[in-house]
Amino acid sequence: MAAAGGAQGAGPASEEPRPEAPGGRRCSLAEEAALEVSWVQGFSNKNFGFINNQTVCYPCGNYVLFLDIETKKTTVLQCPTGQVGAFAANGNRQVLAFSDRRLNPIIYIYTFPELSKLTELKGNVQLDYTLLAFSFRGPYLASYSSLPEFVLSVCPVKLPDGQGTVNPHKDLFFPVSHSEDPYHGPDLPVSAIAGLVGDEAETFMPRDYLKPSVHPTAHCWTATSEVYMGCKEGYVLAIDAERCSASVLQQKPLPEYMCKLSDIVSYARREVQKRKGGKTKNLQKPVLFAMAFCKEGLYAAGSEGILFFYHIKGLQYEIKICADILQPISSLIFSPDYTILLLVTDQGTVYTYKPAHSGETVKLLDTCSSCFLAADFLTPGNKYCVSVTTSGEVQVWLLEDGTCLSKLNLDIEATAMACCPSSNSVAVGTKRGQIYFLDVTKVEAPRVVHRTFLSKFPVLSLHYDQSGQFLIARATEGHIFILDARPSKLFQVLGYIVLADEVLDLSVVSDFRNDLVEVMVLLNVAEIQRARLEIFCLSSALTTDNDKYVDEQGMLNANAIKKEQYDLDYPLSSAVRLKDNIVYGYCACAPFICKYHLSEENMLEDPSVFLSEKRTPSKQFGSGFLRLSPNSRWLASAAKDGVLFIYHTFTMDIFAQKHCHSYQGGGIRSMVFSLDGKFILINGKNDGALVCLKWKKIKKTEVKEAASHWQSLFAILNKSTSNENVVLKSMTEWQFDPESTSASLPEEEASLRSSNVEMTEEDGNVTSLCSASTDDMTWIGQKIKKVIREETQRFANQKEELQMGIKKLRKTIQKMMHENEQVPDAEKLEQHEFNLDIEEMERARAEAEQEVARVRKEIEMENLANRYLQDVIKHECWDAMCVKGRAVKCFHMACEVKNYPLKERSEEELEILEKVLQSKKIETADLKVQKKSLETDSETLLSMEGEKAEEGMASGSASYCLTGSLSSQYGGDTSILYHQWDLHTREQKVNQIVLLKDIIYKVKTAFNKEFDTVARQKEQEIARVKERNVRIQEISAQLDLQVEVWEPSLTDDEIPERALTVQDSEIKVEKYLTEQEIEKEEMLAKPEMERHFAAMDNERLRALNDMMGGVLEVKKEDILKMDIPPPPFISKPEDVWNDEEKKIFREHEQKVKELNEEKEKYRRALENELKKLETSIQETTQTFDETVCKLSEKKVKFEMVIYQEELKIVNLTYALMLDEELNTREAGLRNFLMKKEKEKVKIARIIQTTKNKIEAYTDTYENAIVEDKNLESGFTKEFADVPANLLDELFQLYKHRPKAPVTEMLLDTANPYGDCPGSAEDGKDALTLSMKAMDELDSPEHRPNGLDLSIWERFCRARQNKMESEKLVKWKALTLEEMQAFLQRRMNDNEKIKSDIEDIFQELTWVQEEKMKLELNLTIQFLLKQGQVELESTEIPDYTDAILINKSIIEELNCSIMAQGEKKIASMVEYKDFSKGMFRLEWEHKKMRMQIEDLKQKAQDILRLPITKDRQLFLTVPNHDSHIAHHISVMEQTLGLMDKLHEKNVKNRQKRIKELEKSIRLKEQANYKLSLELKEMLVSVSEKRHIFEAADTQHISEKIVKQRYREILKQKHLRRCVREQEEEFEVLQAEVERLRSRTFPAL
Repeated sequence: MAAAGGAQGAGPASEEPRPEAPGGRRCSLAEEAALEVSWVQGFSNKNFGFINNQTVCYPCGNYVLFLDIETKKTTVLQCPTGQVGAFAANGNRQVLAFSDRRLNPIIYIYTFPELSKLTELKGNVQLDYTLLAFSFRGPYLASYSSLPEFVLSVCPVKLPDGQGTVNPHKDLFFPVSHSEDPYHGPDLPVSAIAGLVGDEAETFMPRDYLKPSVHPTAHCWTATSEVYMGCKEGYVLAIDAERCSASVLQQKPLPEYMCKLSDIVSYARREVQKRKGGKTKNLQKPVLFAMAFCKEGLYAAGSEGILFFYHIKGLQYEIKICADILQPISSLIFSPDYTILLLVTDQGTVYTYKPAHSGETVKLLDTCSSCFLAADFLTPGNKYCVSVTTSGEVQVWLLEDGTCLSKLNLDIEATAMACCPSSNSVAVGTKRGQIYFLDVTKVEAPRVVHRTFLSKFPVLSLHYDQSGQFLIARATEGHIFILDARPSKLFQVLGYIVLADEVLDLSVVSDFRNDLVEVMVLLNVAEIQRARLEIFCLSSALTTDNDKYVDEQGMLNANAIKKEQYDLDYPLSSAVRLKDNIVYGYCACAPFICKYHLSEENMLEDPSVFLSEKRTPSKQFGSGFLRLSPNSRWLASAAKDGVLFIYHTFTMDIFAQKHCHSYQGGGIRSMVFSLDGKFILINGKNDGALVCLKWKKIKKTEVKEAASHWQSLFAILNKSTSNENVVLKSMTEWQFDPESTSASLPEEEASLRSSNVEMTEEDGNVTSLCSASTDDMTWIGQKIKKVIREETQRFANQKEELQMGIKKLRKTIQKMMHENEQVPDAEKLEQHEFNLDIEEMERARAEAEQEVARVRKEIEMENLANRYLQDVIKHECWDAMCVKGRAVKCFHMACEVKNYPLKERSEEELEILEKVLQSKKIETADLKVQKKSLETDSETLLSMEGEKAEEGMASGSASYCLTGSLSSQYGGDTSILYHQWDLHTREQKVNQIVLLKDIIYKVKTAFNKEFDTVARQKEQEIARVKERNVRIQEISAQLDLQVEVWEPSLTDDEIPERALTVQDSEIKVEKYLTEQEIEKEEMLAKPEMERHFAAMDNERLRALNDMMGGVLEVKKEDILKMDIPPPPFISKPEDVWNDEEKKIFREHEQKVKELNEEKEKYRRALENELKKLETSIQETTQTFDETVCKLSEKKVKFEMVIYQEELKIVNLTYALMLDEELNTREAGLRNFLMKKEKEKVKIARIIQTTKNKIEAYTDTYENAIVEDKNLESGFTKEFADVPANLLDELFQLYKHRPKAPVTEMLLDTANPYGDCPGSAEDGKDALTLSMKAMDELDSPEHRPNGLDLSIWERFCRARQNKMESEKLVKWKALTLEEMQAFLQRRMNDNEKIKSDIEDIFQELTWVQEEKMKLELNLTIQFLLKQGQVELESTEIPDYTDAILINKSIIEELNCSIMAQGEKKIASMVEYKDFSKGMFRLEWEHKKMRMQIEDLKQKAQDILRLPITKDRQLFLTVPNHDSHIAHHISVMEQTLGLMDKLHEKNVKNRQKRIKELEKSIRLKEQANYKLSLELKEMLVSVSEKRHIFEAADTQHISEKIVKQRYREILKQKHLRRCVREQEEEFEVLQAEVERLRSRTFPAL
C-alpha cells in the first residue's frame, strides 16, 4: 500500500468533486450555481468513534458526521468519491481514516478540527475494505480487504519476509503418545488413518474431534496482550495471544447474605419485566455484544440493554450493574481520556456514561436505525421539515441546523409521505392501504388525528396539489384515489379511478385561474415499448357536489374528469408536466431526458403517438426520476448513481449538480424543493442519510423569482391555512389499534368477493357476506356494502317472487319424480333427466372426470415409481441370487433354519481366484525344486519349510489347531491356503483373503445342499399328511364327528417366491372394472349358465337321484347310512296284529339288530383307522422336526466355521490397512520434513542477511557515536577565538536542551495502554518536534551579552548539528535494538524448526520400526479345545513377552530334559541309599544315648516319688484287709436304706397316676362336647369359605401359601446347608486327625 503525497492530495473539505461521466471521464461544466450541504441526519450503525475527548464521529452515507457532546452541534465531512466504506478514528492524534466503495478503493486520512486531508493510501485491493483500525501510539493503520484478497495490511510499516510460520496442530498430526495395542497395532494420527498426504494431513480435523465450540460475539485487548472475548453461550474467555491458550472466567462466589440479596433483586427485575410484557433477562450469564477495557476492569453489554462492569482478578470476576437503558447495546467506546463511555444501540440511540461519577446514562443522539423513506417541507416551507422512515417513525427537523424537534413512531411499514400546503398536516401511506393524517401544528408534539383505510392495495405515493385542496394517492394495480386534503372536511375520500396499466409516476399541476387541478399519470404499457400518459382534471365542484362525479361504488366518471390519453415515442420511468402542456420525461432505455409538447402538430402518422421535441443527454446511469421546483423554473434529475442534476426548464442547461449519495447505497430515493426554493431535501435509498442542501452560489434573479412565487402562493394559502390549522388543532387524537388493522384485510377480501347475495336451499333466507364493521372495512368495501344493501332493498319484492317461484318449481319436480318411481321400468326416466340445469350438471361431471383423471394419473405415477423400486430391489436381492434365501420350519416346534443366499460369482472374481490358485501351485512347485537343489547344510532349515508346505497340501495331515478353523470338515479345502506363518508380504495376504472367501463360499454351498434335502423332505411330508387328511375327513364325515383336521402348509419364509405375486384373496377392496371388462365377463358367464341349466334338466340323472341316491350300487362306506324301513302295520296296536304280522315284526327286529351290529363293527373299524392315521401323522412330523433340529445344530457349526474364516479375513484386512496407514504416515512425515527443511533454509538465509545488516548498521552506529563525541570534543577548538568567560557560558548553552514538547497524545493515568514502549518512528517524530523547539532557543534574544552575532549564528549551527547528532544516535540505537529483536525472533524460530525436524526424524524412525514389526509379528489364529486353557482369574494374561515356536522343538527339548532327569534321578537314588545307611547308624547311636538318659531319669524319679495318704495308710495299718471289709459293710447298709426310700416313692407315683387317669376321663368327656361344637364350627367355616371364594379373595390365600412355601424352601435350604457344613466339618476333622497322626506318630 502506497501513500500519496500530502501536498498534492490535501485539499479543503468543502471542495466539490466533479462527477464522473460514463467511462470514467470527468465532465468539465461551467455551472451557473452551486449547492452545498446544510446538514445531514442519519445513522448507519456501522462504526462509531471519538475524534477527541468531546467529539464523536460516525459515517452516514457519503458523509462523516462529527457531533460535539457538549453543544450537540454537528459538522459534516463528505467523501470525495461516493459512499464511505470502512471507518476508523484515532482520538489521541485527532485523525480519522475512511475508504470509499468504488473499484480499487482509496483510504483517505483527515485531521480534525481542520478537516484537511493529510494523505491518500492506495493499495492493491480490488473491491472494498471491510475494516480499518489505528494503533494507539505508533503511526500505524491496519486495513482488511474483502473478497477476493482477504488481505490484512499495516501502513506504513512493511513487515520483513518470512516473519512467521504456521505450526501444524500437534494434537492431530503428532500423537501425544505412541501407545501400542498388541492386537490393534500402533496409535496413529487421524490423518494417516484417513489416508491423507501433504497439506491436508496437517490441517485435517475429523468430525469426532470437533468439540462443541462457543460462538464469539465481542472482544477487546488488554494492556498485557490478552484478549477478553464474550460468547453467545454466556461465557467470558481470557485468551493469551502469545501462548494461544484460552481460559474461561468464572464468577467469584458471593457471601451467603449477598447471594440472598442478589436472588431478591433478580426476582424483582424478572417480575417488573414480566409486567412490562418483555422477555426476562439473564443477569447471571448475559450474552455480551460489546466490550471496553480500562484500568479498573472491563465494561460489557449485550442485548439485555444493561451495562455491566467486570472486576477481574486472575480467572475470577465480580460483576456489577452500572446502567440499564432497555435497548440492545451494539458497541461500547471510551473517550481518549477514558472519562466518557459511549453506548451505541441497534435502534439508533447513543448514550454517554461517566464511569468516574457512576451516574445515570445521558442520551446523546436519538435517530432511527431504519432508512429514510421520504421527506417534505412543512407549510410555509422555510422553517421546519418532516421525514418518515420505512419502519413508520416520523421526525420533525429544524430546517436551519437539522435539530430533531420531535419523533412519533406509528409502528407500521410506511410506503409514502407528503405535507399538505393548506395546513400543517402530514399524510403517511402504508403497505396495508391506509393513510395516517398527522397534526404538526405543534412541532414538538405531533399526533395522529385521523386514519383512512382506502383499500387492500399498498399506497405507493402521495401528492398534494399546490392549493392544498386535493390529495392524490397512488396505489398498486392502477388504482388512484382522490381525497379532500382539508381537515375541515375530515379528509373525505372523493372517489377513485382504475387505470388499465401499471402507474409509474404521477404529476400534479394547479390552475388557480380556472380553479382546476390537472393530474398527469405515466403508465407502463407492457404490450408496446412506449410510454403512455393519461391526463384528467379535478375541479373544486368535486368536493361540493361529489355525487355528480362518482358512481355508486365511488368510481369517478370518465366524462366528468375529462380524461385524455397520449402515447409517447420512448419508454419513460418518470415524467413531469408544466402548465403550458410541456412534458419532460426520463427515458428508461437510454440516458437522456425527453421534452414533449402535447399538441396535435407533433403527432406521427399514428395520431396517438407523440414525438419528442428535444433529447438532452444525461450524465447519470441507472433508473431515475424527475422533479419540478415550485416555480417550474428548475428541473431536478436523480438516479441510482446518487448525483443530483438541476436543469433550466427552458434551455435544459445544467444549472447545478451535487454528488450527495452513491450507487452503493442504492442512489436517491426521493427529493423535494422548498416552496421558497432555498433548500432541497434528499434522502438515499439504503444508506440511511437525509441530506439538506442549500445554495452556495446562485444568481439574484433566480432567488427573487423563487421568492416572489413563494410569496404569491403564500398569500393565496395564508387565510385557508390559518382556518384549517384551527380545525386541525381541535381534532381529537386517533387511538391506534393494531389488531383492527391486521384483522380487517381478510374481511375486506370477503366483502369484495361477495358482490351478490347467497340464498339457502331450504327457506331462501338472504345472508349478506359483508359483515365487517365500518371501522375495519376499507373505503371500497364500505361502498360495495352500501350498494348491495340498496340493491337488496330495491329488489326485495322481485326476489321474494323469484323465491316463491323456485319453491313451486321444486315441489312440481319432486312430484314428477315421485310419479316416475311408480311407473314400470320401461317407462321410467333417468335421474339426470329431471335436472333443469343440464349445463351445470355437465360441468360438474366434467370437473369430476377431470379430478378422477388427475387422481388416477397420480396413482399410476405412484404405482409406476413403486414398480420401479420393486424391480430394483427384486433385481438386487432376488434375481441376482443364484441361491435364493429361504427357510425350513418345524411342524410342532418354534425352530427355524435358513439357508445361505448366494450370488453368482462374477467372471472377474473367478479369474482372480484362478490366478491365485495358479500362483499358489507355482510357489509350491518352486519350493520343492529349491529343496532338492540346496546344499546339505541348509537342508535342515528347508525341510522344516517343506514340511509346512506339504502339511498345507495334505488335506488330513494339517492340525486344526494351527490351521485356525474347521472348514475342512465342512466342505472347505484348506490345503490351498498359505500357512499362517508365511504371510509376510502384502501380495500373500491379498491372495489369502481371496482363498478364504472361496472356502466360505464352498462351506455355504455344502450347507445349502443339506438344506435343500431337508426342504424337499418337508414337501414330501406335507404331501403325505394331505393324503392322510383326505381319509381322515372321509372317516369323520361317516362317523358324523366334528374333528378339526390339521392342515400343514409352507409359509412365506419357506416359499419366498410367493411374496412376489399378489393373490386375489389378498386384495381387500373391490376390483374396479371398466365397462369393456364388465361386458367381457358377462359374455363369458352366459355360456357357463346355459351349460348349468342344461345339466339340471337331465331326466336320467333326476331319476337316479330320486331312486338310488345317485349311485347304482351300495358301497360298504354307506352302511352307516342304511336304515330298514318298519312294516306298514307298525302304527296299529299290538293286540290287533295277526300271526303273520307278528312274524314279520320279529323278522324286522332281527334284521335291525343285525344291521346295528354291523354298523357298530364298522364304526369301531373306522375309529381304529382314524387313530392310526393321526398317530402316523404325529410320528412322521415329529421325526421331521428332529431332522430340522439336527440341521439347526449343524447350522450353528457351519456358522462357527464361517466366522472363523471371516475372522481370518478381518485380521488380514486390518493388517493390510495398518500397513497402508503406516505408509501414508511415512509419506506425510517426509512431506512435512521437506517443508520444514525449506523453512529452515529460508529462515537461515534471513538470519544471515539480518546479521550482515546488523553488522553494517553497527558500524554506522559506532561511527555516529564517534562523530557525536568528536563534535563535543571539538567545540573548544572551534570556538577558540571566543573569550574564556563567554566560552564557559556558550558551553553550558551548548549542552542545554529544550524541554520535551507536549504532544497531542494524551498519556492520562486512566489509559490502560499508556505505558506501551515507543519505536524508531516515534523517535523521528520526537526529533522533528525537538528541532522546532530549538528554533526558539536560536533566536538572538538568548545570545549572551558581548557575543558577536556571527559567532552566535555559528554557535547555533554547531548546537543544531550536535543535537541532530544526538537524536541520530538515539534513533540508530532504537533501530539497532529493533533489528536485534527481529534477529532474536528469527533465531528462536530457527531453533523451533530444528526441534521440529528432530521430532520428525524420531517419528520416522518409529514408523519404520512399526512397519518392520508388522511384517515380522503376524496375527495367528488357533483353535483350542475346551478345558485345554484354564485361567485362575477372568483377566487375560499378558503375552507381550511370549514367543511362538514349533511343537517338535518343545518335544525334542522335553525328551532331552527327561533323559537328563532320569540320570539325575539315578544318581539321587544312589546318593539317597548311602545317606540312608549313614542316617540309620546315626539314629541307632542317638537311640542308645537316649535310652541311657531315660534310665537315669527313671532313677531320679524313684528317688523323688511322693508318699500319698493311701500309701501311708497301707504302710501304717497292720490289718489292712479287715479295715476294707468293715468299710464294705457300712456301704451295704446305706444301700438298704436307699431301697426302702425308693419303694415309698414308687407308691406315691402310682397314686398320682390314678389321679391323672381320672382327670383324663373328665377331659375326654369335655373333648366330646368340644367335638360337637367343632362340627358346628366346621359348618360355619365351610359357609365362610364359600363366602370367601365368592368375594374373590383367592389371591390373599395364594399369597399366604406362597409365603409358607418360601419358608419351607428356606428351611429346606438351611437344613441342606447345615448338612453340608457337618459333612465338611467331619471331612476337615478327619483330615486334622490324619495330619496329626502323620506329624506326631508317637501320639
